[in-house]
Amino acid sequence: MALRKIITSENPILRQKAKKVHRFDPSLQKLVDDMFETMHDANGVGLAAPQIGMSIRIFVAEYEDRRVAVFNPEIVKAEGEALGTEGCLSIPGYAGDNIRRAVKVVVKGQDVRGKSIRLNAEGWFARILQHEIDHLNGILFIDRLDRPEDLRELPPAEDLQEENIALVE
Repeated sequence: MALRKIITSENPILRQKAKKVHRFDPSLQKLVDDMFETMHDANGVGLAAPQIGMSIRIFVAEYEDRRVAVFNPEIVKAEGEALGTEGCLSIPGYAGDNIRRAVKVVVKGQDVRGKSIRLNAEGWFARILQHEIDHLNGILFIDRLDRPEDLRELPPAEDLQEENIALVE
């Protein structure tokens, strides 16, 4: 496994729609392993391939007892709406408040071998999945802010625990 460099918002790849994965080979497992390692090292809960400079449709996410790597994800059902706070490893030092997301989602996609999978998620895990799928479509959480004042600067990283802020990724 290897740590990958997380790119930040000024990189244009984050604004592009990522390409679908068609070829599933053993190299993808190494990519997934590297993405999980990179995400953990950065204290994130999700990471999309464009964030490490790869314009392909894959993300990894981990929250509580759920750990997933999803290729070619698509939201096929969304229910409810909730406002929440999100941060992003590609937009360090900032968080957005009052970001609207569905409360429940059903996501279909493929696993690392290309086999079809379906995820049912609600609450925080649903928010994470929606955030990561946005990355694959060139959308950042700042694009979902209704008001500019909902973007705020975060305190230094050591103060995040005291603020009880969990970064989406």
